[in-house]
Amino acid sequence: MASDQSHAFGFPNPIIGLIGFPILITTGMMLFAGAAQLRRWYWIGLELGTIFGLAFVHWLFFQSVYRIGALCPYCIVVWIVTITTFWYVTLYNIQLNFAHIPERLESTAVFARKHHLDILMLWFLIIAALILKHFWYYYSQYL
Repeated sequence: MASDQSHAFGFPNPIIGLIGFPILITTGMMLFAGAAQLRRWYWIGLELGTIFGLAFVHWLFFQSVYRIGALCPYCIVVWIVTITTFWYVTLYNIQLNFAHIPERLESTAVFARKHHLDILMLWFLIIAALILKHFWYYYSQYL
């Protein structure tokens, strides 16, 4: 938390989560309660927010692993939640046709919906492999 990367926009990065995650929780509770049929503009806005979050956590991943050289368990949990949220918001938007995809990519979208969990687990395995590759010197002393 003392690095330059921990204040990427001039204020502590956790403030972004304190703003973004309540929006996601509220959205989930509204859907769970059946209280609202959310409009297209809301889902597109949520998609844009998750795209920002996805880009930001991948930047933070790179900074943590390759620049700072330290991992934060809290950060890793945020990476997992953000990637998962992006993935399922995107699939939901494609399913409801809120996110227009070209006809030539329709088979890719069908594949992604069918193998949604496989793709997500592969994504996490790649991240874990990159972490292990970079920190192998540390982990290898315990083998």
